[in-house]
This record gives sequence, structure tokens and C-alpha cells, in this order.
Amino acid sequence: MDDAASAPPVRRSARVRAPELAGKGGWLNTGGAAYTLAGLRGRVVLLDFWTFCCVNCLHVVDELRELEEGHRDTLVVIGVHSPKFPHEAEHAAVADAVERYAVGHPVLDDPELTTWTQYAVRAWPTLVVVDPEGYVVATYSGEGHVPEIERLVTELEAEHAAKGTLRRDGLPCAPPEPEPTVLRFPGKVLRLPSGTFLATDTTRHQVVELAEDGETVLRRFGEGGRGLVDGPSGRARFQEPQGLALLPDGAVVVADTVNHALRRLDPGTGEVTTLAGTGSPWRRGDATDGPAREVNLSSPWDVTWWRDRVWIAMAGIHQLWSCDPAAGTVAREAGTGGEQLVDGPAKEALFAQPSGLAVTAEGLWVADSESSALRLLGPDGEVRTAVGAGLFAFGYRDGPADGALLQHPLGVTALPDGSLAVCDTYNHALRRYDPATGEVTTLAGDLREPSGAVAVGEDVVVVESARHRLTRLRLPAEVLGPRTDTERSVTGIAIGPVHLDVVFTPPPGQKLDTRDGPATRLLVSASPPALLRSGEGAGSDLSRALETDPAVGQGVLHVVASAAACDAGAEVLHPACHVHRREWRLPVRPVVGGADRLVVELSGADGAGRAPGQAPYPSL
Repeated sequence: MDDAASAPPVRRSARVRAPELAGKGGWLNTGGAAYTLAGLRGRVVLLDFWTFCCVNCLHVVDELRELEEGHRDTLVVIGVHSPKFPHEAEHAAVADAVERYAVGHPVLDDPELTTWTQYAVRAWPTLVVVDPEGYVVATYSGEGHVPEIERLVTELEAEHAAKGTLRRDGLPCAPPEPEPTVLRFPGKVLRLPSGTFLATDTTRHQVVELAEDGETVLRRFGEGGRGLVDGPSGRARFQEPQGLALLPDGAVVVADTVNHALRRLDPGTGEVTTLAGTGSPWRRGDATDGPAREVNLSSPWDVTWWRDRVWIAMAGIHQLWSCDPAAGTVAREAGTGGEQLVDGPAKEALFAQPSGLAVTAEGLWVADSESSALRLLGPDGEVRTAVGAGLFAFGYRDGPADGALLQHPLGVTALPDGSLAVCDTYNHALRRYDPATGEVTTLAGDLREPSGAVAVGEDVVVVESARHRLTRLRLPAEVLGPRTDTERSVTGIAIGPVHLDVVFTPPPGQKLDTRDGPATRLLVSASPPALLRSGEGAGSDLSRALETDPAVGQGVLHVVASAAACDAGAEVLHPACHVHRREWRLPVRPVVGGADRLVVELSGADGAGRAPGQAPYPSL
């Protein structure tokens, strides 16, 4: 904070009696109490008009933490939640947002913008300072004003202490106790080569590795408190991490959103280092390219690997940046920094809080959340809008893309046929955009604030952020893309007992890595599930006894196998570990006289699995 004694007095507006506080949604973080300005006389009151979709509002929530702590006996901060989107007018959604972003002060839920109107507010965020006698003395729009507000609060404390009109008793904040869920408001998800998932446990400031079931916690990366700390997984700290991307060397880039940084996570060792950013937010006039550790970032929300670089959805300043890990540099790639929906050459285009990224043959797709749009940065350097019409054009409508509507999408995922799954967050739906037809359809509804997804074989795994979980959905047949003749061929297998063997031989110069337990893993499931009477599930043995049910008829066996091997040989100075992993989709039909043994190969020149008498099954 600035030293008030060394700065000139803060310029104030004419003192105007502050209107009373009113909001149909009621109060949060007060333990059931309802506050009035009359009841707060004697304290400096700071009203923060915010809405939880707005990244600039979230910046202010974070900026206010130190101010609140430094003046906890004389200053009362009250958030006045003033919604933009229909979803934000739901009280339960506001309560979720207060917990999600760890808002540490009372919040008035004003869904009808009653108090917003009384104070003539015109922009998010807006901050209003009310003196201890109940008069408005200053109003600020936008972020970055907290140093000046701190000086003003210090001046008001001195003035009203001298007048005898200052109270020194803090107002307690009483947030509800969070539910004990495995994840708490997760943000994004990534599938590792081993078949497990990484998810950002955003509210707990951690990255979590989950088993292939998407539920069982294997490891947590990060100590769990707010901070920007490198080191081993138990000591490192993140701050509300969001996006995840896999690097060619097997490391993972984490968009450490509130730390305004990119972090590098080694899934093998758990070591966390800082790849880009300083920990301070980008401000107007700061550099937009240069050494990665010396340039300020602004709320990186998602990351992906494209064109030999990490691409960054820089939500805080409405731009796309890139980071070259090899060169140790960052650079602005698209967006002027203005908030709007404007297409054109990348450096001249305008975005509105880009929050999700995906790559297909067409280029880099962007979920542009505040414009409720799906955008594309093509290889030609042009930005085009596929779905969306502007900052206040939102809703729920399927059909031709030029008339379709989304509501604040936070994620986009490439599907097997080249179409896109859009996490239509505030519509609680997973939508699909098909570039070939220009149509928008709905893949699934009733997904509470979906914020990220990853395609897994015939499924898509969706982050249901407000349900605190990953949800697996089966993709429709038309999304899975064309199948080859070998994929459509059906193997006749025995009725009853069938033995499945996965053959794995470590490549030359490698050996199985059994230092930390079994080096292999096998996961078997079936579609429909009733096809198997027994044998489904996960285990460490690459052989499995199955039993089929002939009454089911034709179905598909889903087989996922992995093996960990390390470099062997005394001449290897720095041995590396390798994960070999494959998936098979095996169409089968239980028949009399069918094969009682299925063999698939995890290793080999073509790497494909095969059933007796069949051509190789392609890996998915």
C-alpha cells in the first residue's frame, strides 16, 4: 500500500448522502444478518459493484484483500452483486461465486439492480466510498484504484477520529462451511498419456491427478494455500489455477490465473516451477513481449500447445499470447486489449475475456466468454467468429450458427470428427458446433456450470464446476467420425469364459519400472455393460478372465492398457521413464465355437492390438 503521509490528499467528489442498500436476493457472508448504511455509521464503507462473470471484477476482489486486512477495524467492504447474464441473477449461483472466489466480506445480492440504479452505476466494476457519516465521497470505475482508495481511507480515519465520529470495531464475516467434496469448483481437465486425468481444483489452489474413473484421487500437487511458490508438490503453491496443457516433453503447463503466471508441473516428480509471469498483473503501458519471467501477464485462463508454442487465453486483457518455453519468451499474438467482438487480422481483432482454447486442422478455437462467442484464429492470421454477435447477444438457441446463441462459454474441446464441443457454462449445457455444416446443436444439458472438457475415445469428460466433479458422457455416433472396415468387423468370441491377454515387451534399452509398485495397468469395460458378466474394472495384471453374456448379443469391449518402463544400462547417465499406453475398441459377438482367447499387443512395430484372425485394431 502507498504511504498516505507522503502523497497529496485524495481528490474527493461533492458529499452526497448515500442511498440505503437494497437487494431482493438478500445477504451472503453475514450469518443471516441484514446490514444497513444507517447501522454502519462510524465506519468507512466501500461498496464494490461487481458481477462474477467479469474478470476485471475478480481482479478487484483480489486487490481488496490487503486493503481489508490493513483496515479491518475501521473499514467495511460490501460487495453489491449486480448481474449481467440471467444465470448471474440466480441466488444459488451468486452464493457459489462468493465461495469460489473466496470473497471475504458481506455481499448484497441485487438481482434487479436496485442499488446499482440508486447509485447511478454504469460499469463493472465500480467502487464507491462512503464516509463514517453516511456520505458518498468518491467513486471509481475499473480496476487498479486500490492504492488511491487506501490513501482516502487513511485520510477519513484521521478526520473522523478527530471529530469523534469514527468507530473502531470490525464487522465479522461469516461465510458458510464448504461441503466436503473431492474437488471444489474445478476449472479445467487434461488427460495424461498414462490415461489418468489432471484437474485444476481451483478453489483449493491445487492440481489433482485422478484415476481413469475420473473420481479416485491419486495425487495432489500444491500445498493448498494461496501463493506463488515453486518446489516439490507438497510445498508448491498456486492461486486459483485454471487451464492445463501437455508439453511435448511430458510436462504440464498450468494457467495459474490469480498469480498471473504460467507454471510448469512435472507429473513424474511433482516439481513445480514458474514458466512465465512475475506474479503481478499486467497494467496499461507494460510490455507485451520479452523474457517470459520478466513480463507481467493478466489472468491467463486457458493454455494449449499449437505451432511449437504454448498459446494463452489472456482473459484479463482480452488477448491471445504465446509462450516459447525453449526461448524463454512471451508475445502478444492477437487482440488489441479492447473488449469487444471484432474480427480481422489477429493484432487488430478484439476479444472479450477469452477463456477456453482448442486446436483442430482449421486453427485455434477460442471460447470468448463475455461475447458469448466461439472464435477462430486461422493459420492465415485472421480472426473469424463462428458463433456469437456481441457483448450483449446471449441466450440459448440451436440451429444455423449465424442465429445460434450461447451464454458465457468458458471451454471448447475438439471432437473426433473435427467439430467442437463448447462448454456453454451459463446455459449449463454442452453444445456442438460443426464447421462442415455451420450448425449448432446440444450434446447434453443439466451440466452445472461446465467449464472444460476432454474427448476420451467414444466419450467426453466434462468438468461440472458447480457440481464439483468430472462427468463422463457418451458421444453420439455422428460425432465419432468415419470408421474403417477393420473397426466395423466383429470378432466372434466364446460364450462364457474368455481370456484377454495384453502382450507387452519393453523396447530395447528399457525395462519395466517396478520401483513404486506394479508397472502395468489394465482397464476393461463394455458397451453395453451387460455384455460382461465379470471381468470389467481396473487391475495391474495385463491378463484378465472375462465372462460374456450371450443374451446381450453384439457389443464392444473397451480395453485400456499401460506400462511404465525406464531406460536400462550402466552407460545411461540420466535414465528417463516412459509410459506406453494404448486403447482398443473391439467389436465382439458371443457365439458358439467363438475364440476363447483375445490377444492385443501393447508393443510392436505397428503398436496395434489384434484379435485372432483379425486385422490390427487401430488405437484410439
